[in-house]
Amino acid sequence: MKKTNIIIAVLLILLAAFFITIGFTKSGNNKDKKGLKEKSEKKVDAYIVKTSLLSSDITVSGSLEAYDEVDLKNETAGRIVYVNLPEGKFVRKGTLLIKLYNDDLLAALRKLEAQLAIQESIFKRQSKLMKVNGISQNDYEQTILQLNSIKADIAEEKAVIRKTEVRAPFDGTIGLRYVSVGAVVSSSTLLATIRTNQNIKLDFWIPERYSPMITTGMNVGFNVYNSNKTYEAKVIATEHGIDNATGNLKVRALITSQSKELVPGAFANVKLKLGDDPKALMIPTEAIIPEEENKKVIIAQHGKAHFVDIKTGIRQASKIQVIDGLQPGDTIMTSGLLFLKEGSKLSYSSINK
Repeated sequence: MKKTNIIIAVLLILLAAFFITIGFTKSGNNKDKKGLKEKSEKKVDAYIVKTSLLSSDITVSGSLEAYDEVDLKNETAGRIVYVNLPEGKFVRKGTLLIKLYNDDLLAALRKLEAQLAIQESIFKRQSKLMKVNGISQNDYEQTILQLNSIKADIAEEKAVIRKTEVRAPFDGTIGLRYVSVGAVVSSSTLLATIRTNQNIKLDFWIPERYSPMITTGMNVGFNVYNSNKTYEAKVIATEHGIDNATGNLKVRALITSQSKELVPGAFANVKLKLGDDPKALMIPTEAIIPEEENKKVIIAQHGKAHFVDIKTGIRQASKIQVIDGLQPGDTIMTSGLLFLKEGSKLSYSSINK
């Protein structure tokens, strides 16, 4: 009896220990689950997308370029024997700028010209003989064939010789010189640049939605870097279509103002008046995910993070226009963008309406 009581007591102790262990395990699991839940829910700031007035006064980036500017290169390889590239100086169209060694080509040309003289003399004699039937028709035609062949060889040789010379393609100013006499160059070697002095063009880009508002002949104002002075230009052309990568239209204007500040290569801020948009979607710039090739934002979808592609338009101060990808009422994240993943549960620190 006593032994039985001892066994029962031991069993009760083991049973109690078992239930205590299970209780601690459940408690620990609940704490772990709670910790994981808290860890998975990121505290972020959010912004509710809404429409607002987008002012007609917009500023876009542009650049000044010489209306005509080309890289000067040889059409063939060879050794330079003559250089006439006065840096920063004006040259007339057709001026000889570079000459390659071509003595061998000139010698070959003189040989062909001598052959031509002989063949022309033969042709004259045979022409007289033909009139009195002193030569067969076949011999006469062979002489004409040889004569034309030599003329073709001379024309080809002259074309090759012309390729050993580089002449100014138009009136303009020479830029920096990159070669000297004695240098051996190929057809890809940059010799110098030349650009026109008179006309300067202004190239700039505008968002697709404003493209119908750009017309040939319209005036635009601009200023160059580190200057508050406003200059004028007149639109002369636009690209045929919208750039698929940027969603922008390239516009070209001819500068009508004159100033020493206006030099090719300068950056410009172009000011346009294109009409107000009362229903523009403007979002904080910090909502755009950094280091992404395609622009994305994170929206709240059923309480979880969802990544969407967007197209942007005009930037104004701390906000940027969204042309496609969002709707009024969408909730977008403005903080924690680098830590959120697709499907992450969302918990808000603040929501800006």
